[in-house]
Parts: sequence; C-alpha cells; structure tokens
Amino acid sequence: MICGIYSSELPDLELIARGKVRDLYKVDEDSLLFVATDRVSAYDVIMKTSIEGKGCILSQMSIFWFDCLKDIVPNHLITANVDEMPEKLHKYRSVIEHRSMLVKKLKVLPIEAVVRGYISGSAWAEYKKYGTVNEIKMPENMKESQKLEKPMFTPSTKAELGAHDEYIHPDKVKDIIGEEYAKQVEEVAVQLYEKASEFAAKKGIIIADTKFEFGVDSQGKLYLIDEVFTPDCSRFWSAKDYKVGKPQLSYDKQYLRDFLESVDYDKTTPIDLPPVVVENTLKKYIEAFVKLTGNRPIFY
Repeated sequence: MICGIYSSELPDLELIARGKVRDLYKVDEDSLLFVATDRVSAYDVIMKTSIEGKGCILSQMSIFWFDCLKDIVPNHLITANVDEMPEKLHKYRSVIEHRSMLVKKLKVLPIEAVVRGYISGSAWAEYKKYGTVNEIKMPENMKESQKLEKPMFTPSTKAELGAHDEYIHPDKVKDIIGEEYAKQVEEVAVQLYEKASEFAAKKGIIIADTKFEFGVDSQGKLYLIDEVFTPDCSRFWSAKDYKVGKPQLSYDKQYLRDFLESVDYDKTTPIDLPPVVVENTLKKYIEAFVKLTGNRPIFY
C-alpha cells in the first residue's frame, strides 16, 4: 500500500528545514533525520500535487547508491532502519519507515556538484545560444543529447529555497569553498559519475547527467550527502531508445517538465497536476528503480 506524505509532522523533534522534497529534523547534536516526502518540484517550484510513494523511491534508491559508491567517498548515512534509530523516533514509524535516513550532521558545502556525460537540458540551451557550457567553450556543430568526449564538471551555486541555482565556471568554485575542496569535489564527483554510469549501462540506462551535494565534518573530511543518482537529481535515459539529435525517452522528472511546457507553465506558480501526470511520473520512477536495483521499492 502506498501512503502519501506531502509534509511530515514529527512534533517532538526540532524541524530544521523543509526543502523541496525533504524535511530535516534534529535528532541530537551529531545526527539529523531526513524524511523524503512525496512533494515534487520543477523549475525550483514545489507543485501543489504530490506523487504518492515518490519519497520512498528516492530514499531507497539513495541508500542503494550510497552502498555502491562508498569505496570512493564516505557518505552521511548512519542507518535507514527505524529499529536502529534512537528510541524516540520509533513512535513515528508510520511516517518515516521506508522514506527516511538517519544521517551525520555535517557542514554543507554551498555548491551543487553537477557532472554531465551528455549535452542536454540547460547545457544544451546554453550551447545553442553561446557555444558554451558553464562558460566553457565547446566543439562546434554538437547535437542535442550527444555524448561528451569525457564527463564534464559543471557546478552551480546552491540557492536558498525558492531561489534558482546558477551555473558557474568550474574555476569559480574555489572562490566559494576554497581551492582544496574545489579540487576534491570535482575529482570525487567525476569518479562517482563514472562508476555509476558504467553500472547503469549494464542495466540499460544512460545517466546523462547528475548532481551531488557534499558536506564536511569537524575534521574537514569530505562526505557525500543528501541524495544520489535518483530520478530527482539525475537524467536517466533508455539506452535502447537513445538517438543523438533529439530529446530522449527518460525515467526522471523530464516527463513532468514536458507536461508543464505543454501547458505554457509560468515556472513560478505552484499548480495542481492532472492524475495522469501523477500516475505516469510515478511509473517512470518505479521503472528506473527496478531497472537499476533489480528490486521493487517498498512502500508503507
């Protein structure tokens, strides 16, 4: 049974923030509880309608990838098992089970570490206009959805809720987080993308691009945080249907974006989504999860 949650309510815990999807609570001085709701956003706007079960998929897919990628960089996950969480969280089982993670409390680096293996989306839009991606000059006569010669680090600023991230030249990252972290984040992000892309390719999925977030502990050690290689933060394409020169069949939010474009969405106002859009979006998320993990997501 799928039980939808648009907004979680855990009254005995301190709510730190409500993001586009996740609600963050303080558990103690060293840990936080991430609850993935079923909210869905597009163009940095949270829609009025939720995608019931989406939060479960996002959490479980992130947990899968955290395990796959832990040899490259440590991550912030402590446990996703409610029984292993502090006892004071057990009474919220009906809300948090299968859609939450107990994580280390870290200092978040204010950068979105985007890596692209193909030119699509905002990168394609910039290229058509200026011949660049993140202000980096690109080869002439590229085509939409074309594979890049090598994965490309195309970072953006990390905006506050309601504001828009801004893509920046990689050289500007050091001005925000320092030269040492800038170099480390770029190297680690590309390694994560390369390993996951190779894995996904064997499952019939192309990871066209993705974004990561990182944090550091009190000793300055780098951690992978938030979510990783989910349909919310990645562009997944069907490998068997891939064809250069056009938009691709995707397993991510692109379906929702395409619908919004079709109704001349103003990209600023939260709106209700038709049931068919909700249903088809969820189907795409489930299909991506099954293809990548070999299992079906668990809903509460």
